[in-house]
Amino acid sequence: MTKYLVFRLYGPMASWGDVAVGTYRPTFDHPSKSAIMGLIAAAIGIRRDEDVKLRAIAESYDFAVRVDASGIMLRDYHTSQVPPSGKERNQQKFATRKDELAVSKEELKTILSTRDYYCDALYTVCIWAKSEEIPYSLETLAQKMKEPTFVLYLGRKSCPLAMPVDARVINGANITDVINSNYADTLLNDLKKDDSMRLFWEGTNVSCVPSLHTITRRDDPLSRKRWQFADRKEHYAVVQPYGGDK
Repeated sequence: MTKYLVFRLYGPMASWGDVAVGTYRPTFDHPSKSAIMGLIAAAIGIRRDEDVKLRAIAESYDFAVRVDASGIMLRDYHTSQVPPSGKERNQQKFATRKDELAVSKEELKTILSTRDYYCDALYTVCIWAKSEEIPYSLETLAQKMKEPTFVLYLGRKSCPLAMPVDARVINGANITDVINSNYADTLLNDLKKDDSMRLFWEGTNVSCVPSLHTITRRDDPLSRKRWQFADRKEHYAVVQPYGGDK
């Protein structure tokens, strides 16, 4: 038996950053590793500039996610006022949005972008330790997810959670059994859920269902300061709600 941390992610809007070129900001259809590890780091209280601690989190845990409800795609034509960023040694940093808008109106510029979101999507996430040497126990992570240090978001600051994550530590034979048998969510019964759910996971020998295919994703965070990511293998299967495989 292995110990797993399982929690729920639901909100009216979610956006999981995909490769972005120019002004178009697409979303992947399920959370990336960088998004989930960032969520955990925010709950613990690790800041974005603490690269060593952020890397330790990413190296210590594997994760899986089941897409319980795919949601509806929303494409937003986005305009935003931004202050001048400065150049070279005179680059400006702003701690809050209020600070950004505190500069004179003559200095503010408008940037345009197109951004994708998923509305009413629901995900069940599973975390487990890669080894016995981990910086935080799963019980500590579960408690921090319930009482996070920083506000948790679904990929973007404009996408807050709409329900508590309901984090639990569960012992199970594999990730499929843990998610299926212990996380039948009754609070979102009115939500349109998928007839067949998609399961994505990393690592080996953790799922009782065969992988339909494996892809390489570059979303394993290396450095938040330099915005660098490493490749990782992600497996995929289709599972029936709360039991069985297809």
